[in-house]
Amino acid sequence: MILKRSSSIVKWIFIISLLEFALWTGLSLFFKDSKNAQEFDKMDSDWLLIPLSVVGYLILAYFFFLFYKNFKRISATDNSKVLMENILKTRKTVKNYVFFNLALMATTVIAVLYIEFDQDKAFISKAQTAAANGEVFIFYAKTILIVAGVFAVFAGILLFFYWLIYGLLLRKLNRNYKELKKLEMLS
Repeated sequence: MILKRSSSIVKWIFIISLLEFALWTGLSLFFKDSKNAQEFDKMDSDWLLIPLSVVGYLILAYFFFLFYKNFKRISATDNSKVLMENILKTRKTVKNYVFFNLALMATTVIAVLYIEFDQDKAFISKAQTAAANGEVFIFYAKTILIVAGVFAVFAGILLFFYWLIYGLLLRKLNRNYKELKKLEMLS
C-alpha cells in the first residue's frame, strides 16, 4: 500500500514538473510579441541569453529525467529499506529542482538587467542625465532595488506555489517514509 502511494506521489511530481514547464514555455511564447519583448529582441543579447536558455533547458531536461527515473525506481521497489532510500532521493531531487529554478530565474534577471544597463538607449540616456546631475549612484541603486523588489515578490509567489504543490506531495511522501521507518523498527 505504501509502495503504491509513494509511486503515485512521485508520478504526480513528474507530471506537475512537466505541466509547470509547459506553463512557463507557453507564457514566454504568449509574451514574445509584446512591445517590451520586441524592443528587447532588438538589442544584441543573443550571445548571453541563448547559452543561458540552452543550459537552463538541458538542466531542466535532466531534472525531468531524474523525476521519471525516481518514479520508475519507486514503482519497481519491493524492499522497504530500498523504498525509504528512494523516497529520500526523490525529496532531494525536488528540493534541488526548486533551488535550480530560483537560481535560473535570478541569473536571468541579472543577465537582462546587465543587457538593459549596457544597451537600452532610453536607460543609458537616463543614466547619463543622472550622472550629469551627480546622482548616478542613486539612479542605479533605485533601479537595482526596484528590480530586486519585483524579483523578491515574484520569487515569493513562486516559492509559495512550490510549497503548495510540491510541499504537499513531499509531506505525503515523508509520511510514507515515517510509516516505513516504523515498520522497519518493528521487524
